[in-house]
Amino acid sequence: MNSHIIANDKSMIRLLGVAIVAIVMMGVVPHGHTAPIVYLATLNGASESPPNASPGTGFAEVDFDLAAHTMFVHVVFSGLLTGTTASHIHAPTAVAGTGTAGVATTVPTFTDFPLGVTSGTYDHLFDMSSASSYNPAFVSANGGTVSTAEAVLAASLAAGTAYLNIHTTGIPAGEIRGFLAVPEPASMLLFGLGLIALAGVRRCRK
Repeated sequence: MNSHIIANDKSMIRLLGVAIVAIVMMGVVPHGHTAPIVYLATLNGASESPPNASPGTGFAEVDFDLAAHTMFVHVVFSGLLTGTTASHIHAPTAVAGTGTAGVATTVPTFTDFPLGVTSGTYDHLFDMSSASSYNPAFVSANGGTVSTAEAVLAASLAAGTAYLNIHTTGIPAGEIRGFLAVPEPASMLLFGLGLIALAGVRRCRK
């Protein structure tokens, strides 16, 4: 069996697990409890600016922990038209869920993000107290310090004005993207069902 297919299936299982756990935790974690906040996004060409007809799809999970000053990024993607050149989080846009913004995270791309491929997975834990986790221009534009940049990025994620996208050689401005958000329980359930359906389609194609 293809090891790449196995890796993608494991990523789908992980994201489905995150969706289920998040639904449960919404009902049991006291309001105001300090814990990593999980943001999710569905990535596609229609969500890019400008929109494109790419058949590529992806899912992203960003766990932001202000107390520990960490950000865990998990991405799974497939079906891109051409090879990847970069991936970032952009923030903040003027309006939640729409618009464009400059790169907030490390440039020219996420640390160790797979490049030159049309499908893959990515996992990385960023130290958000380190300047290397940010685009220097983002730091300069937001108070000039790492701590202020971290606060602005955290606020942007909470406001729904941050998005993650993947750039490719064929569509250098960005082939697929999705705005990061903490979904409502019903949205989380739909997200999980979508992952199950996608996993089923992949198994049928094997």
